[in-house]
Parts: sequence; structure tokens; C-alpha cells
Amino acid sequence: MFNLLQKIGKALMTPIAVLPVAALLLRLGFGDIPVIEGQIASIMKSAGDAVFSHLDLLFGIGIAYGLAKNSDGAAALSGAIGVLIAKAVYLNIDKDVNMGVFVGIIIGVLAGVLYNRFSDIKLPEFLGFFGGKRFVPIITAVSAIAVGVLAGYFWHFAQTGIDAFSNAIIGLHEIGTFIYGTLNRLLIPLGLHHILNSVFWFQLGEYSYLKEGVEVVANGDLHRFFAGDKTAGVYMSGFYVIMMFGLPATAYAIYLNTPKPSRKRAGAILAGVAFTSFLTGITEPLEFLFLFVAPLLFVIHALLTGLALAAAQILEIRAGFGFSAGFIDYLINYKLAANPLLILPLGALFALIYFFVSYYTIKSFKFKIFEEDEKEKVPQADTLAEDFISALGGEKNIVQTDACITRLRMHVKDNTHLKDEDFTALGAKGVIRPDRKSIQIVLGTRAEPIAEKIKNSLEKKQHRGQSIS
Repeated sequence: MFNLLQKIGKALMTPIAVLPVAALLLRLGFGDIPVIEGQIASIMKSAGDAVFSHLDLLFGIGIAYGLAKNSDGAAALSGAIGVLIAKAVYLNIDKDVNMGVFVGIIIGVLAGVLYNRFSDIKLPEFLGFFGGKRFVPIITAVSAIAVGVLAGYFWHFAQTGIDAFSNAIIGLHEIGTFIYGTLNRLLIPLGLHHILNSVFWFQLGEYSYLKEGVEVVANGDLHRFFAGDKTAGVYMSGFYVIMMFGLPATAYAIYLNTPKPSRKRAGAILAGVAFTSFLTGITEPLEFLFLFVAPLLFVIHALLTGLALAAAQILEIRAGFGFSAGFIDYLINYKLAANPLLILPLGALFALIYFFVSYYTIKSFKFKIFEEDEKEKVPQADTLAEDFISALGGEKNIVQTDACITRLRMHVKDNTHLKDEDFTALGAKGVIRPDRKSIQIVLGTRAEPIAEKIKNSLEKKQHRGQSIS
């Protein structure tokens, strides 16, 4: 179950990746930008709204594609078919049922699992055309009918529970926001924060607005923000404070605590990951630098994240984002936000807090994030895949290769004999072992290209082996 949740969290990044473009189109469609107005603005808004109006479909496609053992298009097609069928069925039973993105998540998981189970199925010869991958959309469609029937009759119970949870969090006001922000960071090492975000950003609360004369309901903090809900953004605003100001300040504190002989190399690394956090809001490369060697600092960071979100709520800052809370999103969504200027002084305050807390925590507990005698091995690009395959125990030990934005996610036969220092020598920021058959190697934004190189290398080896036999 833990591995499945991790895979779902990773798969959620596929549909979420399209949201920055949709958010930008929506922003351009508000008609307050010179040149982009009138019919042009209307087209932009319609294009962006098309994405946000079909998030359930995108989640169904993206999750099914992400969970499929070889990311096959048949799984994505099955996810799309399943969502369409399930929605049609439960709305036929009860037109008031609104599953939001949950129908996409449920069907996406179902389609991915069914693909992995039945993509190689053999049918009798007279039904042979419908075997293999072609069988997956069929079995997914049948399963989606069952999901739709269950949802039509029983989802209102789940909806009542979700509403109760939402009201409980909202009712706690700043305390609820603090809890969410803290959990969001604490779940980063497990890769489960995306699942938490899917509730708060895509399901929590609702906002009704008119679209072409028809009343439409937007769910979730993110969707409501871009739909024009002035109360939305509570569970996003504080992240600007952390990603643009707090974490870069921690990077500077780490630099000052680094032995002088290693500062040049450490400074280059820290400057890169700090700027990435500030500009794009991608924080994992920086967070994983100190997560394993200074876990207390990471816990403090999680608590400060919760505090920043609560502070932003107290100041009535409402600033959403399409991708993450970096400077790019800050500029794009500035005019849609409420009190966005307050992010700057609040960010400056948290930068000071982060710096002094990080500096003295590292100094007091003598955390060595960059060792004085540490020498970084820079592998050659042409041997990188082979080096990773060797560190992973060879091709016979590798079962499946996958990656998310910042992590190489490997399914292996046995990880107990694999050495963390081998991955560190290849540039890894950290290594996570959820169980003995899986291992995650934190590489930053290099993760996905490296995964592709490993896959290509393994495919070539397999092809050569088949040719010889």
C-alpha cells in the first residue's frame, strides 16, 4: 500500500504539469493586459478554463499513464474512457453527486492496475483481436460502470465525510492551515504530499460561477482561485514566503557553516538549488541536501512552513499558483491575488527567522552537510547510465525504472546489498528505502533524464541478449 501511494503521488505530477500553462492562459484571459483583450482575451480564458473544467479527466489519464508498468498509451486511454463512463453512470443515478477529481484518481489507479494485470492476457483465437493491451480499455470500462453505480448510491456518504473534514480544517482557521502546511513538508520524504495537496488544492470548498450562462462549480483552493473566488488561496499563499525567501536563507546558513576549503563547491551547489526554489518553487533539491544529515532542521522547516501559511492567512493574503510558489508564478498571478505585496515583508521576516534558526541549529548540533574532505565525483555523460546500473546491483537486480521530477524511483529484486555511498558518488542528495524491493535516489531535476538513459541502456542489453540467443 505504501508503494502504491508513492506511485500515485508520483503519477499525480503528470496531470499537474499541464496546470501552469492553463493558469497562464486563464490569467491572460482576464482582459486587463494591453493588446490581450476583447476576443483574444476571451479565447485565452476559454482555453485555460477547458483544462480546469476537466481536471477529473486529466487525473484519470495522467494517473493511469503514470502507474502503467511501461507508461503505455493504452493505460491512458483506459483512464479517459473509465472517467467518462463512471461520471455518466453516477450522474444518471443521482445528478447531485459531485466526485470532483476523486473520480479521476480512483479510475486512474484502477486503469493503471488493470493495465499491469491484463496487458499481456491471451484470449481464445476467435477473440484474439481483443487480447493484450486492447483488453485493458474493455475491462476498465466494465469496472468503471461498477464504480459509477457505487458512487451514484454511496458517494454522498463519502462526500459528507469530506465536507466534515473540510469544515473541521476551515473551522480551525489558522491552526488548521498550520497543520496542513506542516504535514505538507513532513510528507515530502515519503513522496505523499501530492496526495494531501490533491484534497486541499482540488477538492476543498466550492465556488459557483457562470460560464456561458451556465452555473459551474469549482472545487479546491487552486481551481477556485483561478475561477475568481476572492477567498481562495489560503492553502497556497504561505508557500511563496517559504520558497522565495525561507529556503534560500537556509541555503545561505548552510554555506556559512560549511568548512572554508569546501565553500566554493558548496556555494555553487547551494546557489543553484536556492535560485531554483526562488524562481520556480521546486524545493526538493535543496530540502534533500539537509533532510538526511540534519533531520532536526527539516522538522523545524516543516513547522515554519505551517507558521508561514498561518501568518499569510492572518494577513489575508490570497495568492494562488498554477505550478508552485516561485517568483514566476508570483508575477503571473499578481493581479489575481489579494494583498500580494504583503508577501514581500512577510518573506523578509521569515528569511531572517530561517537564517538564524538554520544557522544556529547547524552550528549547535554540528551537522556536517558538506564535509571538508568531501570530493564530488562527476561521472561522464556517456557512462552515467552504466554507473547507475552497476550501483543498483546490475541489470539482473533491476525490475522497473521510473522517476518523478527529482527522484529516481527503482523497483529492484533486493536493495539490502546496495550502498548509499555509491549513489552519493554519482551525485545523489539522498537515498530512501521504502522496503527491500524499492529504492529512491534523490537527484534533483536530473532524475528523469537519467531514468531514460537507464531504460535505454537496459533495452539495448536485452535486445543484444535476445539476438545472441
